[in-house]
Amino acid sequence: MAKYIDVHPENPQRRAIGQVVDILDRDGVIVYPTDSCFALGCRLGNKEGIDRIRSIRDLDERHHFTLVCQNFAQLGQFVHINNAVFRAVKASTPGSYTFILPATREVPRRLMHPKKKTVGIRIPDHVAAQALLSEVGEPLVSSTLLLPDQEDPLTQGWEIKELLDHAVDAVVDSGDCGVEPTTVIDFSGDEPEIVRRGAGDTSRFE
Repeated sequence: MAKYIDVHPENPQRRAIGQVVDILDRDGVIVYPTDSCFALGCRLGNKEGIDRIRSIRDLDERHHFTLVCQNFAQLGQFVHINNAVFRAVKASTPGSYTFILPATREVPRRLMHPKKKTVGIRIPDHVAAQALLSEVGEPLVSSTLLLPDQEDPLTQGWEIKELLDHAVDAVVDSGDCGVEPTTVIDFSGDEPEIVRRGAGDTSRFE
């Protein structure tokens, strides 16, 4: 059964965040809130956890996982980024964007797109997510909690626990975080490509 962990949306309790980190450290898979939908997450080196996320969402190997980072310094360790892209990404973070960029050697091969060698990255503007990332000390491998048989992401922590009670190890709830996923911008080519229009404003990339 998944552990249900209630986290204050403005002042996350250290004890609660510590419980989540303990579960991640034991190769657990969690559901946690972001500024754009709930997400599934696990530690970077958790191969079984990544496979579990694929299974929950019924994803194939071409799916871009996202590395959810605490800040820009952390993000820079995992992707190659030139000056022009640096400025565009910096101006949009933290926020409801996922950026697809060429991965560095720090990124496990199984997280990259098999042909493009790219990975998704993002920095959420969400108090509880930031508190968790700060305590973990590295990015979380993440994917939006959108189940294969549902059109919209789940928004209620209790409902998520009921549905995924035996599929995940913890559900972290700090209130409703909406149904609109991130805006996805692909910076791996010569020009930025809007892959998905979501919660983030796309005007600066058009």
